[in-house]
Amino acid sequence: QVHLVESGGGLVPAGGAPNLSCAASGTIFSINTIGWHRQAPGKQREFVARATTGGSTDYADDVKGRFTRSRDNAKNTVYLQMNSLRPEDTAVYYCDAFVITTARSQAVYWGRGTQVTVSS
Repeated sequence: QVHLVESGGGLVPAGGAPNLSCAASGTIFSINTIGWHRQAPGKQREFVARATTGGSTDYADDVKGRFTRSRDNAKNTVYLQMNSLRPEDTAVYYCDAFVITTARSQAVYWGRGTQVTVSS
């Protein structure tokens, strides 16, 4: 079993700067990629940030320059530093990871999400 647990959300004023975390645990052999998506009320889940195979990070256009993704491989944890938050950033933020398990199976796993609500 592989588990992803997000944390760090909450009610944040516009312009705030929360730092989300996503910790992966369980029968993990390796994590190929781990990133972030979000889903706003009444909208489909959308991409936020993910590392590329070249080692850089791709960001959605509307978060570029404001959000920064980082990863601590030793802790199997990925972070999303969010700056200059806007009310339209209000959403449930999910992390997802492409994991190779100790049994050498491969799958994408999702966390349950953490709510970020930006007050204007």
